[in-house]
Amino acid sequence: MAAPKKGRSASAQSKPGRSLALILIAIVALTGGMFASGHTTPRLGIDLAGGTSITLKAKADQGSAINKANMDTAVDIMNRRVNGLGVSEAEVQTQGNDNIIVNIPRGTNSKEAQQQVGTTAKLYFRPVLASEPSGAAASPSPSGSPTGSPTTGSSPKPGSSPSASASTGQKASSSSSSPTASATTQGRAVTDALKAGSTPSPSATPTGGSSSKATPSPSASAGGGDTAKLQAQYAALDCTKPDDRAKAGNNAKPGEPTIACGKVGKNYYKYVLGPAAVDGTEVKKAQAVFDTQGASGWQVQMTFNSTGAKKFADITGELAKNQAPQNEFGIVLDGEVVSSPYVSQAITGGQAEISGSFTQQDAQSLANMLSYGALPLSFQEQSVTTVTAALGGQQLHAGLLAGAIGLALVVLYLVIYYRGLSLVAMASLVVSAILTYVIMSLLGPTIGFALNLPAVCGAIVAIGITADSFIVYFERIRDEIREGRSLRPAVERAWPRARRTVLVSDFVSFLAAAVLFIVTVGKVQGFAFTLGLTTLLDVVVVFLFTKPLMTLLARRPFFANGHKWSGLDPKSLGVKPPLRRTRRTAGPAAGPVDPKEA
Repeated sequence: MAAPKKGRSASAQSKPGRSLALILIAIVALTGGMFASGHTTPRLGIDLAGGTSITLKAKADQGSAINKANMDTAVDIMNRRVNGLGVSEAEVQTQGNDNIIVNIPRGTNSKEAQQQVGTTAKLYFRPVLASEPSGAAASPSPSGSPTGSPTTGSSPKPGSSPSASASTGQKASSSSSSPTASATTQGRAVTDALKAGSTPSPSATPTGGSSSKATPSPSASAGGGDTAKLQAQYAALDCTKPDDRAKAGNNAKPGEPTIACGKVGKNYYKYVLGPAAVDGTEVKKAQAVFDTQGASGWQVQMTFNSTGAKKFADITGELAKNQAPQNEFGIVLDGEVVSSPYVSQAITGGQAEISGSFTQQDAQSLANMLSYGALPLSFQEQSVTTVTAALGGQQLHAGLLAGAIGLALVVLYLVIYYRGLSLVAMASLVVSAILTYVIMSLLGPTIGFALNLPAVCGAIVAIGITADSFIVYFERIRDEIREGRSLRPAVERAWPRARRTVLVSDFVSFLAAAVLFIVTVGKVQGFAFTLGLTTLLDVVVVFLFTKPLMTLLARRPFFANGHKWSGLDPKSLGVKPPLRRTRRTAGPAAGPVDPKEA
């Protein structure tokens, strides 16, 4: 038996079943994963399934003007913030000179996305001067405190430690036997903390007495009226009320103390916060990670720029000297304390970890706010409307109808022109369709991919790209047969040339899809993503299904003998029979013939 020629794989010719088994296993595994996840249909975009549309109006901050550069920066940050929840196909775009429209498709965590988009004020790290449970969480102490000073509550507040060691903190809560004593305690705590200046010190720990030896800072001593006003606001603040939460710290300036609300689990806490120590713009990167080597669970890792690293080291060094709650810093976004971790030592080097009782969603949400929290402008939520999918449903129906008609025409052409070979093409199209559907269904919960109308168009265009690959291979095989070769060697000789053509064609399509995905936003990205995905699947199907299937069919008499309905009939392909020379019989030597003898 002759060895295969160089460049032709013997295993590829003799064992095509391996490739078919591989793609079958892949289909079964992906389909099983789809059903196991419970997401058996692709997630639809806002134009097909409806969703939420948010209109935001820009407001000029101190030192920031409403211009195209700031609006474009805000759109970019909002887009990254919303899509930080996943590739959700959310749309963020400007409208007019000072409005931004955010469209969030149904199926995304629209409530969380709405909060993160609507929470558009700047992010600050402020030292905590005083804090306690608010509303129903602030239960009075049974015994009370003779001096009216804050005592440590019996129910710990899950804390976070931005350090190498994971720990759970205790939240100092104000407990008293009467509302009057509580108000007095709050006032003294606020007064002592403010007298200590912008950075609390051990002597400024609220004890209810007036023995603080800290020298008042100029800002604190000059603003006695402001201090009294802050005391009254803190005493009256009930963070369980939505109106109080909305007003608390809403108009606070970075260089001044303020009050704020925060939520831990189901309980609300109220805070007195010092002037901003670190600006959110100085957070270079934040990400949620799972501690696989310790018991910290989910944590948030932060990296500061050079300016932020120095400020963070300074503030954490001062906070580490204090008792709870003045060893904490509040991460304040839009006047709300989204996290209040404590520190036990100065954190240098520009990197920190916030760990504690985090779920994965909590950690990712906090990391998202830290990464994309700072905007050049403030925004006011003008309207939140629900978008129906009635029009999108009609367009989808029309698009699917057009796709079905196009697919029917392609199949009709294949049957008429390729006859038996059309079965190979249709089987390949079915495999490609199954893989595309299953992968799109899995990408919805995995990366937040949403199928919109342009994405459907990309899938329809992919039918032609996939069919083109089959046609290239079939024509190469028929060319080999026209040259007088039988089917089995024709299938193998045609493959290298067809393979090069298919790869070049698909590379060009994938490159166009990649460039389109990078330079565009919104719905056009859906078209580019689907086109790129189906182009990659076309290569997989041609290599692992179409070619091995043709190798197997070439061994069947129906195709190998060139049946007239196989699409490989040599006669219909115009193959001419080889020229044969007629053999002349040997006779007498040539010469004149005597007529008489004739």
